[in-house]
Amino acid sequence: MQKDSLLWKELKEKFIQDLNSAERYFFLKKAKEAMMVRGYPACEDLYHYCYFLTIKERIRNTNAQGGSGLLRFIIVEGTKEVEEAIKLYQDKLEKKKLNTSEIKGYNFLDFFSE
Repeated sequence: MQKDSLLWKELKEKFIQDLNSAERYFFLKKAKEAMMVRGYPACEDLYHYCYFLTIKERIRNTNAQGGSGLLRFIIVEGTKEVEEAIKLYQDKLEKKKLNTSEIKGYNFLDFFSE
């Protein structure tokens, strides 16, 4: 993980402020999976990829049943935008993909787990 300390400090603050404890667990689980299974590097793009996966999960857990048509529309459109962001970061990460001998993601996980 690159140590641009100001950037990482801001990302960690956003991680703590924006996500509840269940969402932080989901984020870390997805980050570990992305690094260990897919070979993605620990970087800012990985943070955003996992963040948007977490937001998608939050939207999915939102109950729109019985809500107004406007609420359902907002959820559908919001999901589309989040999925586009996920795809964008996934494509970026695929280009940076590491082979298994280069994977060093535990610092990334430890940083956000503190």
